[in-house]
Amino acid sequence: MSSPLSKAARLGLPTPPTGWPIGSYTTYAEAQRAVDYLSDNQFPVRDVTIVGVDLMQVERVVGRLNWPRVIGGAVVSGAWIGIFIGLLIGLFTEQLWGALLTGVTFGIMFWVVMQSVQYAASRGQRDFQSTMQLVAGRYDVLCDPRTAEKGRDLLASLSGGAAH
Repeated sequence: MSSPLSKAARLGLPTPPTGWPIGSYTTYAEAQRAVDYLSDNQFPVRDVTIVGVDLMQVERVVGRLNWPRVIGGAVVSGAWIGIFIGLLIGLFTEQLWGALLTGVTFGIMFWVVMQSVQYAASRGQRDFQSTMQLVAGRYDVLCDPRTAEKGRDLLASLSGGAAH
């Protein structure tokens, strides 16, 4: 009889990681470098998992938001959407340029109205632009128990990037 975790994994459902820790790194790039090193040394990397621990949602402020920036961004976004829609319509008509011009015009108008309403509704509560990122406090490299010792030994020999 199979375990519930293996059935969940087969169904593509989220499952906790398994394995023994063979390295711990402060950045994802270091963990990725460690796994790449294992791969370069013919280690069976199918046995390896990188796990982000102590997850944090980080919002980085990239600039101030004001009416010119809102309208300018809406014009650019609306134009791109309009080009896409215009090309789709143009595929089924003989008026490709007319469809593109119409798509861009209506895309810009629609996007400017939508973004303006959204910005006005915020009433100055969020006058900045930001990007969101999910980061971890550390990145552990886990390995199947049958090959973990060999993996740990290989990572110990990795110059300048040995596991912490």
